[in-house]
Amino acid sequence: MDAQQILALKPMLAEYLRRFASCFGRSEPARHMQTYISGQVSDLRRKSIEPIADAAGLPARTLQQFLSRHAWDDERMIDILQEIVAAEHGHACSVGVIDETGHPKKGDKTPGVQRQWCGNTGKIDNCIVTVHLGYAAGDFHCLLDGELFLPQGWSQDRVRCRAAGIPDERVHRPKWQIALELYARAIGNGVRFEWLTFDEAYGQVPQLLFTLDDRGQRYVAEVPPDFTGWLIRPAVLQKGRYCGTGRPKNVPRLKVKNTPAVSVKNLCRHSHPIRDQAWQTFHIKDGTKGPIVWHVKAAPFYLKRNGLPTRPHWLIYACNATDPTEVKYFVSNAPKGTPLEIILHVAFSRWHVERCFQDEKSYLGMSDFEVRNDLSLRRHLTLTAVSHLFLAKVHQQWRGEKSTPDGLSGPDRRVCPGPVLVDDRPRTETASASVCGDYHRDPASYCQSAALASPPPTTAIA
Repeated sequence: MDAQQILALKPMLAEYLRRFASCFGRSEPARHMQTYISGQVSDLRRKSIEPIADAAGLPARTLQQFLSRHAWDDERMIDILQEIVAAEHGHACSVGVIDETGHPKKGDKTPGVQRQWCGNTGKIDNCIVTVHLGYAAGDFHCLLDGELFLPQGWSQDRVRCRAAGIPDERVHRPKWQIALELYARAIGNGVRFEWLTFDEAYGQVPQLLFTLDDRGQRYVAEVPPDFTGWLIRPAVLQKGRYCGTGRPKNVPRLKVKNTPAVSVKNLCRHSHPIRDQAWQTFHIKDGTKGPIVWHVKAAPFYLKRNGLPTRPHWLIYACNATDPTEVKYFVSNAPKGTPLEIILHVAFSRWHVERCFQDEKSYLGMSDFEVRNDLSLRRHLTLTAVSHLFLAKVHQQWRGEKSTPDGLSGPDRRVCPGPVLVDDRPRTETASASVCGDYHRDPASYCQSAALASPPPTTAIA
């Protein structure tokens, strides 16, 4: 960034923040918003209220009251942010990412704080957890929304909740339900996700997968090894036979001699549709330590819903080429004929939301809040998302459009292609993650025709 670009930032920020003017009934809180966000995008070492207020020559109490007491519509601010993303950053292969992040905190007054798993420290720690919905479109990514996860212990202690400003109607909800609410709100504001992806903490909940499927949302979900289903569709009885004694049997139902639903770990190891299949090798992207390569198998997969098999889904079995102990299982409701490269492109897109968390915590003070009020916390997360969207737009504008297979930037900020099938033989038919087309083939035939005889050597991959 040169001196001219630095000078251009201030008027650009002022013009951007004017788009949120309708959130404020008076000019005073609008000015405080400009002060707060200007402090977040500045070079202050710590982005909590006191350093931001000191840099602006204001009493710290002024910004504290701006977050906790002043009348302004933070929910409308999120709506405007999502409308901006929907109008200006739509993409033919947009990917929504559901994830959570932890914020380590001391004491017991911060809303939702308790000892729980903290991804930021990688251990059980005293922290709060927030659930977020991210958005990735080409080389652009941002956070669309976020909400505090309220643990059961907090939900059952209403006196403690009232002391933290948590209304009585706010009760404990599983994280996947919070994620669905964030998704529904974004859809209502015009954001369109061609795909949705999330890790096994959310993929282990069948109800989440069924709800997204009912809403017509395509997804690629990482699932735990004990997630169950079938690779071979079990037979279903559609008619029952009544002999005049006892209650008629319910139909449709599974035949008695059918194999029960089996874990994906055992299916991938022992069931012939995947066991007898040759590995395909994909170069996912270029990381900071070299190419990221995975060996992959895929087959049609049937989930169990209300005791019956669903329509065909995909089961993706992936093994890290450089670390065979790292194994991932993915389930997707992608329609038949979807190229495997596209499914892998979505499955390995979760780094976008991790990059958003890293940027917001490192540069915008996402975890630097020092508040004891639920409203202040929610407003801090909202303002941080607004700040990050501004930086994402400036970065994309100054960086310029890149002509690449899918336009995605890697974790090291270099533009890299999407998943590419590595094959040392000439192919008559290829696919790219940048083309959301249809091969007009079902998953089984696609996997069989594209299977490799054997994984190529690492030197060929490099």
